Amino acid sequence: MLASKRNGTLYAGVTNDLGRRAGEHRDKAVPGFTSRHGVDILVWYEIHEDIDATIMREKQIKGWNRAWKLRLIEKDNSGWNDLAPGLA
Repeated sequence: MLASKRNGTLYAGVTNDLGRRAGEHRDKAVPGFTSRHGVDILVWYEIHEDIDATIMREKQIKGWNRAWKLRLIEKDNSGWNDLAPGLA
């Protein structure tokens, strides 16, 4: 999940290369929602081996209300730190 800032605009998506994709968002390389709204801080992520399970989880999270998403982020990243630099 990406955010524009702490408690800012949120975006959930799926990728097969999180480091690359986070960089594209940060560099605003792809026009769209995230570049328009300055959503470029990787604040939370999960890794799944199965693409079908991954897509189901993305849809589940996108269907959640905002408070649930904020709790998910705050649980493991209370400082809303950018997690992208720590990716291998």
